[in-house]
Amino acid sequence: MNIQDIKNICIVGSGSMGHQIAMLCALGGYKTTIQDVSEASLLKAKSTLVGIMDKWVAKGKISNEAKKLAFDRLLFTTSLQEAAVNADFVIEAVVEKLDVKKKVFAELDEVSPPHAILASNSSTIVNSLIAEATKRSDKVCNMHFFFPPLVMDCVEVVMSEKTSEETAQVTMDLCKQLNRTAVLLRKEIYGFIANRILFALSREAISLYEQGIADFKEIDLVCKKALNHPMGPFELADLSGVDVLYYGLQQLYAETGDPKDKPAACIEEKVKAETLGRKTGKGWYEYSNKRGWKFP
Repeated sequence: MNIQDIKNICIVGSGSMGHQIAMLCALGGYKTTIQDVSEASLLKAKSTLVGIMDKWVAKGKISNEAKKLAFDRLLFTTSLQEAAVNADFVIEAVVEKLDVKKKVFAELDEVSPPHAILASNSSTIVNSLIAEATKRSDKVCNMHFFFPPLVMDCVEVVMSEKTSEETAQVTMDLCKQLNRTAVLLRKEIYGFIANRILFALSREAISLYEQGIADFKEIDLVCKKALNHPMGPFELADLSGVDVLYYGLQQLYAETGDPKDKPAACIEEKVKAETLGRKTGKGWYEYSNKRGWKFP
């Protein structure tokens, strides 16, 4: 299979990542179906995308015709069978929990065509752990977009020992078709490149905070003013979702057993309180707009 064979794309999960990845695919010219078990989530996803695309039209980023064509290519359904039955490429974007992802991939393996590539948007979990649930490990890879996908240019494509060269090449070519810069990792490692660096930064920032060395706002300020980061680690956690950081660290701790990898108490408290950042209106900071992010 090559990139010319990709006509239909299925996105599993319509949350903060899934619906934007789907729009990227639709803008790239692909017939794209978003699947979610929640009808309410699908309705919210469509409404959010309409709002974003209306702003893009108003700013002259795309034409009204391009917007209409993209939405014409975009379908929404609660049925995984309907979404994946004709898919040539599937991108999973569900919660960052290994057991959930394995269940989704097992179902996808049954309902999607034998030639379909199954990619995970996981930000941390290596695809070999997920591919165990399928009979097509050679057609499984990571395709990690960054939040928000409609803005962020980079994609990490990760191979396992069983991922075929063909799968990797088609995935890299798809990134190009979506106007995204892709980096190929031929060796699996938990957290890939970006999140291993971010986890190290976040771990130290949280340690400084929990020791009472500095307030989280002060830590963010130093990272921005002294290190020239566009935002501090606590602001970034709010943007990505505190729960995403929590589940990522949980999985890392499960794999290593190293106490330093265990989610910090202050992170766990926020997840239990459901103060997850911009998407809930409150995390480390408070936000008047629950969506909390802006699109250029």
